[in-house]
Amino acid sequence: MANVKRALLSVYNKEGIVAFARGLQSLGVELISTGGTYALLKKEGISVSEVSSYTGFPEIMGGRVKTLHPMIHGGILAKRNDPFHQQEAAKMGIPPIDLVAVNLYPFKSTVANPSVTLEEAIENIDIGGPTMLRAAAKNYQDVVVVVDPNDYSNILKKIADGHLSSAERLGLAQKVFAHTADYDQAISSYLNSVGAQKTTDFDQKGGVVETFPLELVLSYQKVKHLRYGENPHQQAAFYKGSGLTGWADAKILWGKEMSYNNFLDADSALKLLKEFDCPTAVIVKHNNPCGIATGETLLEAYQKAKAADPVSAFGGVAAFNRPVTDDLAIAITSTFMEVIIAPSYSQEAMALFQKKKDLRVLETGRPDETALDIRLISGGILAQSLNNKVLNDSDEMRVVTSRTPTKEEEEAMLFAWKICKHVKSNAIVFANLGQSVGIGAGQMSRIDSVEIAIRKANAAGISIAGSVMASDAFFPFRDGIDIAAKAQVSAVISPGGSIRDKEVISAADEHQMAMVFTGIRHFRH
Repeated sequence: MANVKRALLSVYNKEGIVAFARGLQSLGVELISTGGTYALLKKEGISVSEVSSYTGFPEIMGGRVKTLHPMIHGGILAKRNDPFHQQEAAKMGIPPIDLVAVNLYPFKSTVANPSVTLEEAIENIDIGGPTMLRAAAKNYQDVVVVVDPNDYSNILKKIADGHLSSAERLGLAQKVFAHTADYDQAISSYLNSVGAQKTTDFDQKGGVVETFPLELVLSYQKVKHLRYGENPHQQAAFYKGSGLTGWADAKILWGKEMSYNNFLDADSALKLLKEFDCPTAVIVKHNNPCGIATGETLLEAYQKAKAADPVSAFGGVAAFNRPVTDDLAIAITSTFMEVIIAPSYSQEAMALFQKKKDLRVLETGRPDETALDIRLISGGILAQSLNNKVLNDSDEMRVVTSRTPTKEEEEAMLFAWKICKHVKSNAIVFANLGQSVGIGAGQMSRIDSVEIAIRKANAAGISIAGSVMASDAFFPFRDGIDIAAKAQVSAVISPGGSIRDKEVISAADEHQMAMVFTGIRHFRH
C-alpha cells in the first residue's frame, strides 16, 4: 500500500479526532475536512483544508450537499494500480485520498426520543458519510477507512511503522460495511414504524389479519463471545439488537459470565414475570417454568414457587419483580441457583450472594418488547406478532359445564392461564390461587403432560385436590379430564375447539368439574 499522503476527516462524534489529526499531520499527511470537524481542527491550530475550497464548489442546500463531488469520490475510488483510473484522475486533476475517517449523524439516538418528529428523523439521515465510507471500504486495498474512534491510535501507529497489512485494511472495511448496514437497518425499521410500505394479508373473510414489512432487515452487534453454546462442542456469542433496549442490557453485579443456556432461561423467566404486577417469583429450568407463585411478599412468593418443584428448582434461574432483601437472599442461597434476576438488591442480600462463586446476580427491570417474535429456520426466518393476548377477567371465559366455577376457581384459572402461555407445548398447568402446583411441558401427547404435572405435584408433596388445570390447547379426548378428576382437580380452563368438545364437556360434567373455554390457543413450540 502506498503511503498515506492525504486524509479526509468528517466526523459527527469528535471524540479523539483532534489527537488523530495531529498524529496524521506529524506524519506529513495533508488534511481535508468538513463543517464542524474543520472548525474544531482549525481552532486547535491544525493545518486543514475545507472541502468546499478543495473541490472548488460550495456547500449547498443547508449542508445537505458538500462531499458528493468527483474530487472527493474520484480521489477515494481511483485504483492506484489501474493505469486507466490514474490517467483519468490526472486528466481531471483529482488527487488521491488515502485515508477516510468518517462517523455518522446520530440517527438512532434521534429517533429514540419519543417526541421526535418525522422531519427531525429525516434530517438526521446521513447521506455523504455512508457514501464516503462505502467508497473507501470498496477500495480498501488503496484507502484506509476508519469508522470507529477506538481505532485511531492503532491506525496511527501502523501508518507510522508502515505495517498496515492488507488483512488489517480488509478488517477495517468489514467493520464499515457492518456499520453502514446497521445504520440503514435503523432507518428502515424507523420508517416502517411510521407507515412505510408494507404487505397486508387477509383472512378467508377478507379481514386484515396483520401487516409486515416487504423486506425485513435485522441488525445485531456482538456483545461478547460465550464459552460455548447449548453444549460444550458448540461455539456461541451474544448479540444485542440494534437500537433495542431490554433486559439484555442487564448489569451482572456478581458471578461469572452468563452462558448460552443462562440467557435462554433468563429470557423465559422475565417474559413470564411480565405477566404479573403483584410480588411474584418465577423459577425456570431448561427454558420452562417449574415454579411460579405470588404472595404478600417476595419471600412468600419464592417459598411457594420453590415448593412447587424443589427438585427442578435446583440449578435454575429465579426472577423477581421487586427488590431482593436479605431475608429473601437467605432463602435463595439455601439451595444452588445459577442466576438471580431482580430490579435491585439490598447491600445485605449482595453480601450473601457474593459468598456463592457460581451464582450470577443480574440487575434489570422488565424486558422491553420488540415488534416481532422471530425464529430462525434453515435458509430463512419466521416472523410473527408477539403473543400478548391476555384474559383480563372472568367475563372473557365461557362456562361450558353445568357447574359454574367459584370466584376462587376463576381467579386460580386466570393465574394458571398466564403461566400456561409460557410453558412449551403440549402444556398443562395445575395451580391454586397464586401458586403453581404441577407443570407438564413439551410432550408429544397432551395426556402425557397431564400425567407428568400430577407426578410433579405428588413428588413435591403438594395436593392437587381442589386445584385448577390449564391447557394451552384443546383436549382432543376426554382422557385428560378423567385423569385430572381422579386427582380431584376442581376446574379446567382451555381454549376449546376440538371436534370432541361435547365429549370433553360431558366428562367434566360427570365429574362435577367446572370448565371454561377461552377461545385462545397458547402454543409455544
